[in-house]
Amino acid sequence: MEYQTILNEIQDEVLVLESKGAVADYIPQLGNVDATKFGVYLYGIESEGVSLGNAFEKFSIQSISKVYSLVLAMKVLDKDIWSRVGVEPSGDPFNSLTLLEYENGIPRNPFINSGAIVVADILMSYYQNPKEALLNFVRKISGNDAIDYNEKVAFSEKAHGYRNASLANLIKSFGNIHNDVDAILDFYFYQCSLEMSCQDLAKSFMIFANKGMLLDSDEVLIEPQQAKRINAIMQTCGFYDESGEFSFRVGLPGKSGVGGGIVAVHPGYYSVAVWSPKLNKKGNSYLGIEALERLTTKTGFSIF
Repeated sequence: MEYQTILNEIQDEVLVLESKGAVADYIPQLGNVDATKFGVYLYGIESEGVSLGNAFEKFSIQSISKVYSLVLAMKVLDKDIWSRVGVEPSGDPFNSLTLLEYENGIPRNPFINSGAIVVADILMSYYQNPKEALLNFVRKISGNDAIDYNEKVAFSEKAHGYRNASLANLIKSFGNIHNDVDAILDFYFYQCSLEMSCQDLAKSFMIFANKGMLLDSDEVLIEPQQAKRINAIMQTCGFYDESGEFSFRVGLPGKSGVGGGIVAVHPGYYSVAVWSPKLNKKGNSYLGIEALERLTTKTGFSIF
């Protein structure tokens, strides 16, 4: 497959579109990002990595980090995690309080904010320093020891994190949070502030394309069954209340973040990351979805 030729065609088509989105300025540091940035990196199991645009520039990955924290939580709890967080699509905005109240403090899935906060609580119970554990894991699977948290973004989120604080306290009232709420939120905000490039993201997500194994060493990071389950949750829940639309248009499991990044996986073939900061009304990268829809159309195959 001539992936570089396909990416070049996609860039020519996508960058002439009117981007109807807007950057996530409710987190002030994200609002300062250049909205014209656009990058793609595709990492294949049997091919060299290919790229275009701003594929090597770091940005705030935000909710994409929830996939990494879920992997660590599954490694320590495995199936027991699902007694505290569900696996169903929410159908509601990612920061909704209503559904959480109705379902007695059990978040619908680990990729909405409430679910990720419960996962953060799990990691705090099992790691003395969860920030360090998460960072070391991400560095390992991406092969980049320079990846780090962005302090300014973390502080910006903390200063405007009232709704997340409400979610955490509501979950605590139902007994589904075991640690100090402020400490959990601090870890959660740092988690979301992780800065990575499209290349970093695509390489790190290869474990989901490669049955849980690091591509370069065949070291098993997670069991194949766990990789399968994470792919399934990404397919149904990875794009907030637009997950069905993404599955319909693109046909790949993946995860988005309000920093404008999207990572998608074709198990057995490749992982691909796209970055374009302008978001649609659902909180997903407008041009990112356009690019990935064209990718599966031009290659002629998805998981369906």
